Parts: sequence; C-alpha cells; structure tokens
Amino acid sequence: MSRVPLRKALADLPAYVPGARVPVGAAAYKLSSNENPYPPLPSVVVAIADAAVDVNRYPDMYATELTAAIAARLGVAQESVVAGCGSVAVLGHVLTAVCEEGDEVVLPWRSFEAYPIAVELAHARGVRVPVGADGRLDLARMADAVTRRTKVVLVCTPNNPTGPAVRDDELRAFLDRVPRDVLVVLDEAYVEFVRDPQAPDALALFAEHPNVVVLRTFSKAYGLAGLRVGYAVARPRLANGIRAASTPFGVSHVAQLAALASLRAEGELLTRVEALVAERVRVLEALWAQGWAVPDSQANFVWLPLGDHATTFAERCARAGVLVRPFAGDGVRVSVGEKEATELFLEVAAAHAPR
Repeated sequence: MSRVPLRKALADLPAYVPGARVPVGAAAYKLSSNENPYPPLPSVVVAIADAAVDVNRYPDMYATELTAAIAARLGVAQESVVAGCGSVAVLGHVLTAVCEEGDEVVLPWRSFEAYPIAVELAHARGVRVPVGADGRLDLARMADAVTRRTKVVLVCTPNNPTGPAVRDDELRAFLDRVPRDVLVVLDEAYVEFVRDPQAPDALALFAEHPNVVVLRTFSKAYGLAGLRVGYAVARPRLANGIRAASTPFGVSHVAQLAALASLRAEGELLTRVEALVAERVRVLEALWAQGWAVPDSQANFVWLPLGDHATTFAERCARAGVLVRPFAGDGVRVSVGEKEATELFLEVAAAHAPR
C-alpha cells in the first residue's frame, strides 16, 4: 500500500503536552494547565447563551466589534489588532507571515513549549537560549544569539513555566541591540497578574519600536481558556500580513461575544485576578519558608526547579489529590487555583522540602 509522505520535520517535532486532566469519577484538583479556577461571570454566561443560537452562521471573520473594543481598551488603532484562536494560534500566524525557509527564531528555553512547534511549522529554525538559574530570561544572551539569519525573537514575559517577568531597563537595552528588521514578539499571556514595578509597559514599547508585536489572550485572567481567543497588537502593515496568514473565521461567534462581555465586566474579573495574585504571594512565601528555591513568579503559577525529580514529585501530588505539570528533567509548574487545592500542594511540598 502506498503512503502519502509527511513532512520530514514532523518526525522530530516535539509534541505539545497538555496539563493532566482529572479522570472521570476521580476526586482531584487540577493545577496543571494555568487555568483560571473561577467559572465565567453570569453576564458572560448570558452572552455565551445568546451567541449559541447563531452557531449555524459563520462568525465575523475579522472579529470587528471585538478588535474595536480591544483597541479602545488599549489605546491603539483598530487596524493594529488581529484576533485569533488563542494567542498561540496568533503566534503561528505571525511566524507564517514573516518567516521564510531556513530563517532563525531566537527563543528562551525552557519557555512556552509551543514555541519550538510553531517555529518548525513555519519552516524556520529555533535557536534556544537557556533561561537563567533564577528562572529569568537572559536577554543579553538572546541579543548575542541574533544573526543575519534571525527573523524573529520571542520574549515570554512573564515566562512560562518559570514565572519571572523581564524588566523594563533590560528589555529596552535588548531592543536597542536588536536590528530594526528583526521582529520582537512580546508574549504577555499573563500580563494581568504582573505586580513587579520594574516590569515593562509593552504597549509603550510597541509605540516606540516598529519591530515590536504584543501577544495577549483572554484565556487566563479573563477565564475563557475553553473558547480560544487571543490577539496580536502590531503595526498596520504587519497586522495585515498576520490577517492574511490567519485561519478564516478562526474566532467563533461564541468566543467573540464572550470576550466582549468579559471586557465589559473587566472590573469584576480583575477583582478575581487580585485574589489569585494574593494566593500566589501566599504560596510563594510558604514555599520559601519551607526552604524551596522558587523564582518570584509574576504569573498565575509557581515553578519548582526539581530537575530529574520533577516526575516523581508530580506523582506524589497526584496521589495526594492535586494534579500539577511536570517538565521531565527540569521542574514542576503549579497553577494557582482554589485555596483548598493549593493547601494540598503545600502539604506535599512541605513533606518533601529540601533539608
């Protein structure tokens, strides 16, 4: 039997590993996927129900009302906003729009595990720059890694899975070193959780640097992970290219109306974010008191750099009734969720804390 050949690159393509799900009928807390533990607000549920009656129709292809609302919220031109099926899909469209065969994309590692996949699918080559022992991106080394073949640099801030955000002064120094024809993507999926006063204002940097693109999402702080809606903020010419590379009708009508309702209810939602930030601080302080060397996370998760013990620790957590996300050989990422869930996690951490 003859077989249609697949791209050779797929043989070496790393698989995206989702956070473990709670088995049907099991009793456990899920802290493995950086999800917002709060259910949608009633007003958002109403918007979802209203949108459901129109799912026999195609959605607005360019999410016109949503991009207008985002633009107004951020103070940018509407033509600079491109919506997509989650920020990871938008990233894929960005790379497709600018990368040619053999171009290089500089990225931190360990960082968001979808990066190497998106780079490879865009026919580019990823150049990984190690994250520091403190979990921080090494922007100086990332700038050193830029060559004539570099087309894009990915800056994940706060960094997933380690947690720290980059600082304004180091990011500005980095941007001064990067050639103007190299695109710098600031991936801010967790920006609403950042409280570091030294963190950069990505939109100000976007206004100052034509080669900066900002990625954001409604999945985390806004609690719409299951509906998949994110966006890019880019210069109009580049935004047009991203739209051209995008999947037609990529953001469903339900997702668009839910995101609009979430923007209208932003005050209520950000109150929830403050509660999650407070719980993050409590978890970090408890881990430090236990003796763990944990980075100062600015996201909705914490990182335990456990190296080869990551999988074993995750198994212990699962037996205790809480699912966390191991990265074999590197560490364990634990989302900030319900207090009952984080208490269970802290009990396991205390039992196995460094002596």
